[in-house]
Amino acid sequence: MKYAGLTIALLALAACDSDRPAPLAPDVAAPTLSRDSRDDDRRNDEPGVLYTMSNQVAGNAVLAFHRGADGRLVAGGSFATGGTGTGGGLGNQGALAFSRDDRFLFVVNPGSNDVSTFRMKHGDLEFAGKVSSGGLRPISVTSARGLVYVLNGGGTGNIVGFRVNGHGMLTPIANATRPLSSGASGPAQIEFDTDGDRLVVTEKATNIIATYRVDDSGHPDAAVFSPSSGQTPFGFAFRRNVLIVSEALGGAPNASVSSSYRILGNGTLGVISGSVPTTETAACWIVVTGNGRYAYASNTGSGTITGYDVSPIGRLERLDENGETAVIGAGTGPIDMALSANSHYLYVLNSGTETIRVLRVHSNGSLTTVDGGIDGLPNGASGLVAK
Repeated sequence: MKYAGLTIALLALAACDSDRPAPLAPDVAAPTLSRDSRDDDRRNDEPGVLYTMSNQVAGNAVLAFHRGADGRLVAGGSFATGGTGTGGGLGNQGALAFSRDDRFLFVVNPGSNDVSTFRMKHGDLEFAGKVSSGGLRPISVTSARGLVYVLNGGGTGNIVGFRVNGHGMLTPIANATRPLSSGASGPAQIEFDTDGDRLVVTEKATNIIATYRVDDSGHPDAAVFSPSSGQTPFGFAFRRNVLIVSEALGGAPNASVSSSYRILGNGTLGVISGSVPTTETAACWIVVTGNGRYAYASNTGSGTITGYDVSPIGRLERLDENGETAVIGAGTGPIDMALSANSHYLYVLNSGTETIRVLRVHSNGSLTTVDGGIDGLPNGASGLVAK
């Protein structure tokens, strides 16, 4: 593929935002791995739920799936958000988010510029309402301490804060809107840190990671902007107070990396492991197991998952020399991922084949394919969360 004349931001969008990578091919099982995983027969999980959003222009909806103890998925219905989607890739992570007490599910509506709330009741969803996102094309949402913050990726982009009441209704917080580093930053994700007192935003086009301290009243300070170790910082997750970020390197072939950082007291980032290669193309989404031991990056351009061992202080070491902890398949375009409640199963949303695939997470970090995924998702489906 020739990339001459394209900016890094456009390359990232082409690699990570595409709805239907080519060529298409059937899913294939993860390769046989050398690490011993014979101690994993016991590693079933409690039953739970998994959600994605349809992101359709005619009407956005949450698509629900019941998750068995063996990891298998069964369709559990569709729940209209009252808003609309875009029908295409959003270049984002975090289109859906749970409240930390698991009472509510928050969902962005990027086509109608609003955010919807659902009350969670015994695995079912009950629509609570929607509110304007305070900007254009909301793409990512996060919640902590009775607060909800939304990242708007359209126009000049911004972050906007809300309070959530006991019924799930959102109310905008006065003077809680803050700009990004520029009017063309190409943001990807917003999320509260582990303690819930600081927000992090990745900017693909500027190669910046922004942090905002949030005070007790819910108001954010001015942003602190730090350069990312690798180009095109995209998805991220936390291992306690360590920030782990996938960096797509503009979609350059076999060049993606992941980096880990510590957020310092002044909001700047201190690099722990800088630009550890996935050896794959367009690492755009990332998750970390509940015990903080392993991180996984989905490589949209390669149809693979790269696993990392995460040390107690946050150092990253690739689990497999070739970067292929699991192979989803050429053309599958893996994007969003979610881990089950006890991190025994990894779910992967594939934009190229419009599927969700299930991988078993072994105690040594290796991944193997499990039957019981989902086919026939709408083109443009975005976001993935599990309980």
